[in-house]
Amino acid sequence: MPAQPLPQRIVTLEEHIGFPDMVNRIPLAVRQQAGWPSDANPHSPVHEQQQKLAEIGPERLRLMDEAGITIQVLSVSGPGAELLPPAESLAFAREYNDRLAAAIAQHPDRFFGFAHLPMTNPAAAADELARTVREHQFRGAMINGTTQGLFLDDPQFAPLLARAEDLGVPLYLHPGVPPAPVRSVYYERLPNGLGERLSMAGFGWHAETAIHVLRLILSGTLERYPRLRLIIGHMGETLPVMIARADMAMPADETQLPRSISQTLRDQVYITTSGIFTRPPLEAALATFGLDNILFSVDYPYAPNQPGHEFLAGLQLPPADIAKLAYGNADRVLSLV
Repeated sequence: MPAQPLPQRIVTLEEHIGFPDMVNRIPLAVRQQAGWPSDANPHSPVHEQQQKLAEIGPERLRLMDEAGITIQVLSVSGPGAELLPPAESLAFAREYNDRLAAAIAQHPDRFFGFAHLPMTNPAAAADELARTVREHQFRGAMINGTTQGLFLDDPQFAPLLARAEDLGVPLYLHPGVPPAPVRSVYYERLPNGLGERLSMAGFGWHAETAIHVLRLILSGTLERYPRLRLIIGHMGETLPVMIARADMAMPADETQLPRSISQTLRDQVYITTSGIFTRPPLEAALATFGLDNILFSVDYPYAPNQPGHEFLAGLQLPPADIAKLAYGNADRVLSLV
């Protein structure tokens, strides 16, 4: 079937930025120990992506216009404050957020932001989230993977979860580089650098984020913060195809929780289409999470805008459903209008 006309408004919310000078302030040894790929080769894909991450102006806007994207919600990608000790992480995160806010202010009708947080200092992270929401009108925060090997169900992160719930803003749970023990067991000893790729976009990132969400459910964390909203990308990070299996393997008499896993997911978790532009994963997401919990996204610059545009245009859904997917759900979840 031919592509259908798209709405005049399209919002994407897993779209990334990164400032090389900020990254370079994190000691190289710290970045390497954390498992981040080297950016030393100027011809490497990492170097090329850094250039795109740093540009928040004419070229990004041109590519958005070509794909009909009205608004990007920007978030920090790459090594960040979660690699720094508590005494240093807050100043680093504040500077990153203020610089991101300044870039957004140049095009306030095209960009919003998610906060970058000093996760090694959870109390400061809670305060920084509140500051960015109050001063910069950021729409939540993006959390990149684990912090010192811990997921958000660890009790030390309670101040951040409580503050996000009180502020009414979501936390976007994004993958991060796997901790060293996980890399060693799961991803090393593969040829041609494939272990690194498998640990990240090849599969590992998605499994890690799915585990992150399931831990937040099974630990009872989401029961303690029933108004907390989470967002995850990549068409639900494998969860749509695993929900029934998880419910069967961990029913209520095993979890001792008032809600099933699937019900908690539908109540508190939203998913985006970022980087997944084929119909079968969307069908699984629609059947499990439901249309109201799905938000269109691209994952720029790691995924180009145009395939996302073509995917959205070719869905052959009713216009009202396309409108929800393209902007309506994002407007509601992030209070964009």
